[in-house]
Amino acid sequence: MQGWSGLIEQRLAALPCSVALEWPGGRAGTANADVRLKLNESRWLGALARGQIGALADAYVQGQVDIEGGMREVMAVAAELVGDPVQAGTPPALSRWWGQIRSVLRHSKRRDAEQIQFHYDVSDDFYALWLDPRRVYSCAYFREDGMTLAQAQEAKLDHICRKLRLEPGQRFLDIGAGWGGLLLWAAEHYGVEAVGITLSKNQHAHVNRLIQEKGLGGRVQMHLMDYRDLPEDRPFDRIASVGMFEHVGRANMVAYFDKIRRLLRPGGLVMNHGITAGGLYNRQLGGGMGDFIEKYIFPGGELMHVSKVAETLSAGGLELLDVENLRPHYARTLWAWSDGLERQLDAARAVTNERTVRAYRLYLAGCAMSFERGWISLYQLLGSRPTGREADGTMRGAQSDFPFNREYMYR
Repeated sequence: MQGWSGLIEQRLAALPCSVALEWPGGRAGTANADVRLKLNESRWLGALARGQIGALADAYVQGQVDIEGGMREVMAVAAELVGDPVQAGTPPALSRWWGQIRSVLRHSKRRDAEQIQFHYDVSDDFYALWLDPRRVYSCAYFREDGMTLAQAQEAKLDHICRKLRLEPGQRFLDIGAGWGGLLLWAAEHYGVEAVGITLSKNQHAHVNRLIQEKGLGGRVQMHLMDYRDLPEDRPFDRIASVGMFEHVGRANMVAYFDKIRRLLRPGGLVMNHGITAGGLYNRQLGGGMGDFIEKYIFPGGELMHVSKVAETLSAGGLELLDVENLRPHYARTLWAWSDGLERQLDAARAVTNERTVRAYRLYLAGCAMSFERGWISLYQLLGSRPTGREADGTMRGAQSDFPFNREYMYR
């Protein structure tokens, strides 16, 4: 124990915020510290000394560790302890092989449905406490200084619709439509015939209530369905997948994009918006943080570097047209969610339980910090299903509805 204590004192002295640490039979750090940790068992000293943040987070959820202090200060400490996962080298061949096998095994239709419901069906009331009024659960777009979260989420919805060049009468598919933010925005503001799918029973029921309340039953449909089961007999003009492909699995990515290609009419456009790994080789966050998220938040979630996403998109038969990095926007979005939850802790405990609240406190703030530091990222990839006919499109050789300019960004 004495050896751990000396190492702990050295680690605490090098941290960006003052930390007070207490464990059975000992204490370290400064009084009135920014961050205060109480370890109910001495065995957690080793995890702290080794930077095993995931193990400490697990212990916090289980009530074996208590944390006090602002979440930004807590995460500043965690970031220094865990180190930068982007600097990880190429994983061994055996590790890559096992990762591929594991990805295949964990993404059957049944398991995907269970994993989605584990996360999204926690409690609609819980998510409503810290999301915007539309319950848009993906990266916002802070197009202008001073935007509220709600305004930035509406800006994101419109940004996607403009990128897709939505027009009245088009058939639009939203894969993983969540609580219906984009689906309903596209129908109400762009006049499209919209179809959404989800694996979450709560989201499915919520969106169908909104469809009826808004009188959109003739133009908007929401189905409880796996994307692999979508019929291909009537192609869509436009497809969006927002915050969904992280659940697909690396082993299924080419088949996922190939399915989108078959669902899309020739010349049609698709927007894939999702989280990617910050480095080429870090498939999850370091220090066990990825394992913690897998256990408590997103079972089955898998990240790829954007270069691999572009590769699988192309292998699926789509042409990549435009790529935009919104990483700092997601950091700001997550801090807004984190702050919202921190303001509603008692209400959150009333609609869920203490374990869930503890897990989401660390998840939201930890992800915000990870996006800020570039450990994970967020990309919008715009693609098309080429027609194969040289003269199609807005300019010769375009082979799609894309005008090959970014005027939608500057209007």
